[in-house]
Amino acid sequence: MNLDALVGSAVFTWVILPFLIFSARVLDVSLQTLRIIFVSRGLKYMAPFVGFFEVIIWLLALRVIMENLNNWACYIAYGAGFAMGNFIGIFIEKRLAIGNSIIRIITRKDATKLIEHLRSSGYGVTSIQAEGSEGSVHVIYVIIKRHDLEVIGEVIRDFNPNAFYTVEDVRLVMKGIFPMKKSGANHIPIISSFMFWRKGK
Repeated sequence: MNLDALVGSAVFTWVILPFLIFSARVLDVSLQTLRIIFVSRGLKYMAPFVGFFEVIIWLLALRVIMENLNNWACYIAYGAGFAMGNFIGIFIEKRLAIGNSIIRIITRKDATKLIEHLRSSGYGVTSIQAEGSEGSVHVIYVIIKRHDLEVIGEVIRDFNPNAFYTVEDVRLVMKGIFPMKKSGANHIPIISSFMFWRKGK
């Protein structure tokens, strides 16, 4: 079967063409999701770079749709690709874990050991005594890299399973103390500046 015959066949119209639209839509929406996340993280160079390829792929997919307005399978593929693209984009972003987060820990238990553990691991820790609805509490603030979130969560639960803590994204970190691994060595605290994370398009 030559190319012209394939393009004009029912297999191409109802299977291959919708699959191509689905794939293009998955790719462009995945890039769109990443671009939006990059903008929210202040990555002003990555966002337009990803957006360039996103819009080109979207235009190609839209062109095919406009040329096949009578093909209902293309509509389904377009919508399914949009839905799957959102899912994949979020999944990729979670795997990348770009940016910083602040953890706010509130515990009635003495937090001396937790603070010592975090500081010995290279994290900058700020702690204060406060008054909660049920008495005196210890409030601890820690700025971390997002990819360290699961590790810190386990540390908190090991210290006090009943500790209350929240996690928030940080838009800008000017200076701070963060752990760093070098060639498999233990974490070493470093002080660094992250001005390039500033928001902007």
